[in-house]
Amino acid sequence: MTTKVAPLPYVVTANGQVEPNRTVAVQSLVSGQLTRVAIAEGDEVSQGQVLFQIDARPFRSEVERLESTLARDEATLTRARGDSVRFASLAKDGYVTKQQLDQTFAEASSLAATVAAGRASLQRARLDLENTTIKAPISGRTGQLLFKGGSLVRASADQLVTINELRPVLVRFPVPERDFEELRNRAGLDKALAVKVIPGGADTSRTIEGTLTFVDNQVDRATGSVLLKARVANEDRTLWPGQFVTVKLQLSVDENAITLPSEAVVTSGTSTFVYLMADGKAKRQPVKVGRAAGTLVKIDSGLVGGEQVITEGQARLRDGAPVQLRKPAGAGGPGGGGGGRNTSAAGQAPAGQPAGGTGGQGGPAR
Repeated sequence: MTTKVAPLPYVVTANGQVEPNRTVAVQSLVSGQLTRVAIAEGDEVSQGQVLFQIDARPFRSEVERLESTLARDEATLTRARGDSVRFASLAKDGYVTKQQLDQTFAEASSLAATVAAGRASLQRARLDLENTTIKAPISGRTGQLLFKGGSLVRASADQLVTINELRPVLVRFPVPERDFEELRNRAGLDKALAVKVIPGGADTSRTIEGTLTFVDNQVDRATGSVLLKARVANEDRTLWPGQFVTVKLQLSVDENAITLPSEAVVTSGTSTFVYLMADGKAKRQPVKVGRAAGTLVKIDSGLVGGEQVITEGQARLRDGAPVQLRKPAGAGGPGGGGGGRNTSAAGQAPAGQPAGGTGGQGGPAR
């Protein structure tokens, strides 16, 4: 085959898992009997929608009691403040003692504190009454209902239902430390890179677009990886929390990359090389291999592009061995249509053996 010079994206592939963008365990803020369940399991709910109703009668009665008590205390405070004003006038003329005047002001101050405490208690009681109606804190999909109508629930202790936000969702995936270094060098840590998510299943060609939104602030020493998260709109709800997916994160593109199939590269000890076809002979060419991209490898040095590289049978070749191009089956023969030559080569045998034989170096090489 002929080496090519073309753009080569740097893509990090990882295994990921879907998680909800937000999840809330709904609990009651007051204790009481569950009188109404307004949703079913698996319902789509909107933020502020009524989910449950707690028996409000005890809380309404408490509000009414506190309202009456507060009205009484406010009336008493008004009278005490009036007495304080009168006693202050009488004290100037010597009709009341200073002790009586101080006592009147103390009583007014005490009643003012009582009224303030009553107002706070009434505000709390009204809040408890409001909390007997439990509403959805976020929009999303409900899970299993853990309590039915008629059940007694405890404040901030019993979980009623879990709501998961499914639009959007997050996809979490770890990348090795080596790829994380490439991420930092090529794109930095704050760039919203495009992410392609491939759901599991039969249709592996389907991809869903997302955006990188989170890079963890440390390397997990147990796994030697860094956690990343991508946000996916998931409007059609293809992705589901807990689902395993394949994630492809493109960092950048090497514009003039020289690539060839990985099987064309021969490794011997610490050296790597390829066999080129030049003037009908195999030429051993040392190369420096860069990163892999699927079935291809990037050549960092040793080739300039356009060379004819042998991709098969290198184990039977040596530097300077005569080789010839092998034509595809049926090419050039009767009825073959005169097909052109391909880029594979057949190694010529040593003297005394027919080319393409089975002994020595007569095996085919591509």
